[in-house]
Amino acid sequence: MRALLVVNPAATTTSARTRDVLIHALASEMKLDAVTTEYRGHARDLGRQAAESGEVDLVVALGGDGTVNEVVNGLLHAGPDPERLPGLAVVPGGSTNVFARALGLPNQPVEATGVLLDALREGRERTVGLGLTSGTPGTEDEAVPARWFTFNAGLGFDAGVVGRVEQQRERGRRSTHALYMRQVVRQLLGDPHRRHGMITLDLVDEEPVEDLVLSIVSNTSPWTFLGNRPIYASPQASFDTGLDLFGLTRMSTPAVARYGTQLLTSSPERGPRGKHAVTRHDLTRFTLHSKVPLPLQMDGDHLGLRTSVTFTGVRRALRVIV
Repeated sequence: MRALLVVNPAATTTSARTRDVLIHALASEMKLDAVTTEYRGHARDLGRQAAESGEVDLVVALGGDGTVNEVVNGLLHAGPDPERLPGLAVVPGGSTNVFARALGLPNQPVEATGVLLDALREGRERTVGLGLTSGTPGTEDEAVPARWFTFNAGLGFDAGVVGRVEQQRERGRRSTHALYMRQVVRQLLGDPHRRHGMITLDLVDEEPVEDLVLSIVSNTSPWTFLGNRPIYASPQASFDTGLDLFGLTRMSTPAVARYGTQLLTSSPERGPRGKHAVTRHDLTRFTLHSKVPLPLQMDGDHLGLRTSVTFTGVRRALRVIV
């Protein structure tokens, strides 16, 4: 098997020594080329080159969710073709690793590598669905390039939190769950739209849902992890279905206390609910419009401000080794 290993040297939970051990373990089982990323977007470029070369059977992403997202966007640059394109394997090296953990992989890179090698020997793989965003025709964002996401996206409040975290990381702060929680509080205090939502959910064959403050789009569950605790915004979301949406029409102090508690105590059987909660399951296509530019995030990466984003759930988009 010919494989490309894409290594993010800034991965927060792996040292240079650990990465060397993992590379040697993988190289013992396959013809491996290992490339270390050198700039933002490099993993995407490497994924695209692997897809276009026709000479790579497998791309292994060693890093966090951002690295995985870039590799996936490179692999699917010309669109999904699971039978022709290289498969994807993930060795988690980030702080949260939602995609890898949602696939059932261990959160430790050495253990995950062992599972990956066993899966290759036994031929274990699955074809997963992904989410795709694009600019909405007829809006000022229609020219925004399409982009894939693996586990979640958000327009509004949660994307604002992601943006604040990225600002702190650029200042040298380490990505921790405590850092995220502090930025949640600061976003609550500083968000001018948390009482009167700016977002409208536009669905096919259904009346629009207006005044959303928060809009979380899930391609799988859980939505994220707080330490080792999984958080389920849309418990029914799955790699085998379309996209799910969880939204809130109010984020007053009582609403935040209620829905925040529900998220922290959520389970695969029960997610947040109530009169201010909006939920949809297994959507193929929908659009989120905003009255003002709002932040957009995908797979934990802040992508700037948008006023309109169209989402598509694409089933059976990518082969993954599990």
